[in-house]
Amino acid sequence: MTIKDQLYGILEENRGKFISGEDIAKQLYCTRGAVWKAIKALKEEGFEISAVTNRGYCLNEGSDILSEAGIKRYLSNNRGIIVLKTTTSTNKYLRELAQEGAEEGTLVVSGEQTDGYGRRKRSFFSPPDTGLYMSILLRPNFSAQDAVKITAAGAVSVCNAIEKVIGITTNIKWVNDIYVNGKKTAGILTEAVLNIENGLLDYTVMGIGINVYKPKNGFPYELSDIAGALINERTTDVNIRNRLAAEIYGNFMELYGKLPECVYLDEYRKRLMWQGERIVILSGTDGKTETPAVLLGTDENCALRVRYDNGNEDTLSSGEISISK
Repeated sequence: MTIKDQLYGILEENRGKFISGEDIAKQLYCTRGAVWKAIKALKEEGFEISAVTNRGYCLNEGSDILSEAGIKRYLSNNRGIIVLKTTTSTNKYLRELAQEGAEEGTLVVSGEQTDGYGRRKRSFFSPPDTGLYMSILLRPNFSAQDAVKITAAGAVSVCNAIEKVIGITTNIKWVNDIYVNGKKTAGILTEAVLNIENGLLDYTVMGIGINVYKPKNGFPYELSDIAGALINERTTDVNIRNRLAAEIYGNFMELYGKLPECVYLDEYRKRLMWQGERIVILSGTDGKTETPAVLLGTDENCALRVRYDNGNEDTLSSGEISISK
């Protein structure tokens, strides 16, 4: 770990408090000149650090830059955490690590994605410094049919984290979207690799994208009526994105450890949108074939229960839905 990384860890642990350059140098076994160079490098990366003569250095309370130390501050137990300023896609990045043998629980977080995507490879708008994009590597010992449980548990984890850290109510649009005030604020994409020999999952990468702050110039025109953000204006509250990442990760890993017991199910059903309402089921290779139905709820595996206009009931394990106009 570099002096810069160690220095940031010290500043993060003492966020809002001044620490003298001399004390930092003693802790890091380096010169005060090396401390100054590391401070300068952190500032160039965007960290808001105050420097006052005879007082030292202080990481400002309102700074909201993603960092490994910032996330670990809110986690009691964690495995490998990788924080990137930008990447093509956290899912792509983590899939490469999975193929190289990365351990279960590895977390990749980024402040920007240049090629983020969702279901059906649809582009996921991932501008810099406003969102939280993260992926978790899993090596579950179950079949591909059970992968929907991972997505469902992830959705509950995101909802609980948002409600705890920011204090706003969330809803789940089956199976993988999080809504706030009628607009999509987060999406979950679970990608799995199957072991052909035993029919079980070799590994799974669960990606989560959250619009934390409203982009400075707003959302693109084609998304303006659909997408929303958790916070419309920047806040002086401390470390929101790091806290969210840690809370989501901690919540999910706890639920994942009890996945066969489906302990997330009641929370998922409580937040499920459009229960009892008329919906349209979208199917076909282009996702444009529409079938009207009434949404009844979900079964124990989070498959969607619906009733068609002819009175027949069905259970859907995949597909997309929208509200009937």
